[in-house]
Amino acid sequence: MSRLAAGAALLGWALLAAPAPLLADPVRVETATSEMRVIEHRVQLSGTVVSQRTARLSAEIGGLVQEMHVDIGDRVEEGAPILQMDATLEELALKQTEASTRQARAELAEAQRLVEIARPLAERSTLPKSELDARQAQVRIASANLQRLEAEEAAQRERVKRYAVRAPFGGVIAAKMTEAGEWITPGTAVAELVETENLRIDVPVPQRYFPDLSQDPEIAFEIDAAPGLTFRARAAAVVPVSDRTARTFTLRLQPETGELPLTPGMSARVMLSLATGEKGIVVPRDALIRYPDGRTTVWVTQRGEDSVKVNERIVELGRTFDGLVHVRSGLEAGTEVVVRGNESLNEGEAVRTAGEG
Repeated sequence: MSRLAAGAALLGWALLAAPAPLLADPVRVETATSEMRVIEHRVQLSGTVVSQRTARLSAEIGGLVQEMHVDIGDRVEEGAPILQMDATLEELALKQTEASTRQARAELAEAQRLVEIARPLAERSTLPKSELDARQAQVRIASANLQRLEAEEAAQRERVKRYAVRAPFGGVIAAKMTEAGEWITPGTAVAELVETENLRIDVPVPQRYFPDLSQDPEIAFEIDAAPGLTFRARAAAVVPVSDRTARTFTLRLQPETGELPLTPGMSARVMLSLATGEKGIVVPRDALIRYPDGRTTVWVTQRGEDSVKVNERIVELGRTFDGLVHVRSGLEAGTEVVVRGNESLNEGEAVRTAGEG
């Protein structure tokens, strides 16, 4: 055998003995299906927690402050004493009217007793009827006098009561404007009381969204006191009077979850889901691939008899909501798109979807 023939035989043997190249396994990906649904407009706004009732408490009459029962931050119940003024003279006058009332009550009882004694005597004609009439008249006079004094006593008791300021509802003292020893006049604010139950959230909303709120939008909010948590709320009131300077109107929210760590003045991040009335094709946000040149694409699958391959499509996007994106063009409903493993795919590359062996 010639050297050339021997070399060719050796090369052929080497090629036959060399192992066949290994084929790479298809890339494993996760997919989702584009669908047609109503498009929502998500609006994020900032709101403020407010109290249903806030009152600047004041006295109905003037006087010297004798004692201040509360301090800033104190929690009080309805009817709790806030301030007491010096009512010494009025209390003495009350004791006088109480004494006069007791005397009048005794005089009425005595007059009634004399009538009861005279009545059987007059029936037996042992007592002139005029005497009975006079005693009965005395009863009426004593009764009228008692009613007058009881009214005076009630009025004096009410005057004494007005020398004290009490909480009209339960809440927290947010401010204190006076101290013992000061003289106050009627209407002077002495403390600010803020109710801490049934709190609301007031949100200034741009006026362009006013028509959309009539559709009972879905509302959620977050607060710094509960990081990572989202709470539901409903629209309790829409104040249609717009703020002319800010071009906003007020949306008042009622949290649907009780026992939240809320306090008046706290800020809240509010998310409104406003229905646009528009339907369109949506895909999960994870299906999008964004390029520096501004292009946005998705990878779609093409299923063959024995393989699944992918190709890239340029899409035009609309609104984003609930982790979904509205695709205005470039995709049809019911298209399978890649949502995981789509970062480094190539055109026409074979893939293996979740659930396949």
